[in-house]
Amino acid sequence: MSKKIKVGIIGAGRIGKIHAQHIVHRISGAELGAIADIQVEAAKRCASELDIPLVFEDYRKIIENPDIDAVIICSSTDTHTQIIEEAAEAKKHIFCEKPIDFDLKRIDRALKKVEENGVKLQIGFNRRFDPNFRRAWEFIQEGRIGEPHILRITSRDPEPPPIEYVKVSGGIFLDMTIHDFDMARYLMESEAQEIYAVGDVLIDSAIGREGDLDTVLVTIKFRNKALGTIDNSRKAVYGYDQRVEVFGSRGMIAVSNNKSNTVTVSTDDFIKEDLPPFFFMDRYIESYIAEMKAFINCIINDETPSVTGTDGRIAVVMGKAAKLSYDENRPVGISEIS
Repeated sequence: MSKKIKVGIIGAGRIGKIHAQHIVHRISGAELGAIADIQVEAAKRCASELDIPLVFEDYRKIIENPDIDAVIICSSTDTHTQIIEEAAEAKKHIFCEKPIDFDLKRIDRALKKVEENGVKLQIGFNRRFDPNFRRAWEFIQEGRIGEPHILRITSRDPEPPPIEYVKVSGGIFLDMTIHDFDMARYLMESEAQEIYAVGDVLIDSAIGREGDLDTVLVTIKFRNKALGTIDNSRKAVYGYDQRVEVFGSRGMIAVSNNKSNTVTVSTDDFIKEDLPPFFFMDRYIESYIAEMKAFINCIINDETPSVTGTDGRIAVVMGKAAKLSYDENRPVGISEIS
């Protein structure tokens, strides 16, 4: 396929605008042909900034457009599976932000439509495309640390999201920890067998009033007998804290926080270095570009995406197991959910 892949974006919020900017300026194999949002003024502003030719309030106008090859779904989670099904039936390739849905039956129905229509579906777990985590995965694949035994993931946001977002987020396990569940599977190359989760509201009581948590700790037993822990906080005052450690039979791999520079000042009374980034886009900008390049290349080269709908489904299953574990204060087997 020599022509550029013509893409339509559904959802002109923060992540939709980021993908739009990358397609226009950084993805040579793609052309952004249309953008849609129920808040049509937001779509118009984005289109004006990036010279996007078509703007719609109704996303179906993008799906019905015969010139559009692929859609990027950045709308609210409750719309994802419906749009996936409609796009698949229209023979459009699909990139969808996480999570696919909160309901496994809706997910299964959408994935069936994708399979029936032979289109590609990639889920937006961008952290797999981060150069640091990718290098850690490569070292593990090469056997540098032998057999992985223990995984530790720290993932902490600098500030809690707005309460209006919390209300529709699906809860911390399906909104925040879901990235870490996917990273755990990615690095350990084993499925979770059992999950145990504890948590509390230590940062913002308004989050608790919405029935959610802001501080959680999750332990994972993998099928290959390895063990893992994930800790999440909605507020790390020093910045966006993203670290991973994998300990194995022959060594250890550690991924530290990104920083704007590597300068360290050491004196007789302190050692000082810069804080990590305070915004997730500063930390993961390259990964967002890389994941979209991978999606476009899958279409061009007729390859299977590296992050499939099945990957998206499994992460939701893990999130539901963690929530059930917290609710019932017991370890939950993945088989209880899926």
